[in-house]
Amino acid sequence: MARRGLTFLALLTVLLGLVSPGASAAGPVTRYEGELEGARYLVLVPENWNGTLMLWSHGMYSLAYPEPERIALTSQPTTESYLLEQGYALAASQYRAVRGWSIEEALTDQIRLHDWFARTVGTPRRTIAAGESVGAITATLLAERNPRRFAGLMTFCGNLAGGAAHWNSGLDLGYALNTLLDARLELVRITDPAANAGKFADVVQASTANPQGQARLALANALAEIPGWFDATRPRPAAVADQVFWQGVWDRFYRASAFGVDRVALEQRAGGNPSWNVGVDYRRILAKAGERPLVERAYAEAGLDLGTDLDKLARAPRVSPDPAAVGYLARFGLPLGRTPFPVLTMHTIADGTAPAAHERAYAERVALAGDPGNLRQLFVNRAGHCVFTASEEITALRTLERRLDRGHWPSSGPAALNAEAAGLAAEHQTIFDAVGEARVTTTPAFARHSPPPYPRALPF
Repeated sequence: MARRGLTFLALLTVLLGLVSPGASAAGPVTRYEGELEGARYLVLVPENWNGTLMLWSHGMYSLAYPEPERIALTSQPTTESYLLEQGYALAASQYRAVRGWSIEEALTDQIRLHDWFARTVGTPRRTIAAGESVGAITATLLAERNPRRFAGLMTFCGNLAGGAAHWNSGLDLGYALNTLLDARLELVRITDPAANAGKFADVVQASTANPQGQARLALANALAEIPGWFDATRPRPAAVADQVFWQGVWDRFYRASAFGVDRVALEQRAGGNPSWNVGVDYRRILAKAGERPLVERAYAEAGLDLGTDLDKLARAPRVSPDPAAVGYLARFGLPLGRTPFPVLTMHTIADGTAPAAHERAYAERVALAGDPGNLRQLFVNRAGHCVFTASEEITALRTLERRLDRGHWPSSGPAALNAEAAGLAAEHQTIFDAVGEARVTTTPAFARHSPPPYPRALPF
């Protein structure tokens, strides 16, 4: 894909990896942008480069929306400006396949960019792999499979239980809606993705209108660990109806992709259906679910028998996977927990897209395959997917850098982290309010948190 506006000579030099057509000094920062083997990239190198490169992996962009023009280098724009001021070089590929589950392309394109950086800018003293959401899987796989390239790994709001766990949870949500609310959704091998996603949104919306629908929607969401808290500017609501309403918001705006074009594209990539619920014990999942108290309250208020609905889930026909597709998602979506390098992760406690339970699944995998002493996990007491202040992200990076410099983790209790984050400038103390659709000022909110088990982490 040729970048628009390039001359033939400039395009040729980019494809040969010699120089970027966008290389120019903007103040103290040199900007490189272009294309490598069909993948757009952006690299920023400050004049006072400290020798550290952060290689950023973006999250999954849905095929339901246009391809983003901007290549992200960090999660928050003010994090980017701060890191450049501190001397960090930043780099990111947009990947040959920008949207959808593009981890396969990302793993190759990010390494190509890393090689290009060493040839063109210089060999970094230290490279940190970083990413958010599904990009956290990409960053983790990059570091696990290329441990000599990376000194450390940092992830935000990551789907670290893995791709199979993520897509299986979407299947469980739809399976429960079909069984308990007669949603009649296509869960796999979807023939009309737009209609199917629309039907999903309609069923969710209708279910919030009465106590019986609310109870069954709460159960369906609990199986996928979707919280009853969405508004990042307010505490979690207390009323059952309010909590289920916000679960429905997570569903309609963040989970519909599991029933639409993104699901179809995943199956095309994988060569079949990689999801299943054969042998799944939904009673067991609910018993350990973080949202179980909400389900029990909702069923009591609706006058329904929870055991009866769990029996229905146990008896309904199940979905089997295509083994080759399962293998594809394991190759391009399953972090193994190998940690020959320090790893720092950060998550909000109420994330309906990538629930914080992913962190527990990843820590359990590290305990089996890696060094738990190399892992530090931070939590922020806030609702939202990747809703962090730049001050929280910067503080997380500082924590990782201290571990890399000193050989041991610094104190990372919530009080100390919040005090450090609060000491940063005012422009680093904002979040995007998805409800009000505006940036708002807030305070750092690091907290202690023990996530529940991820409902579909292997071996389920």
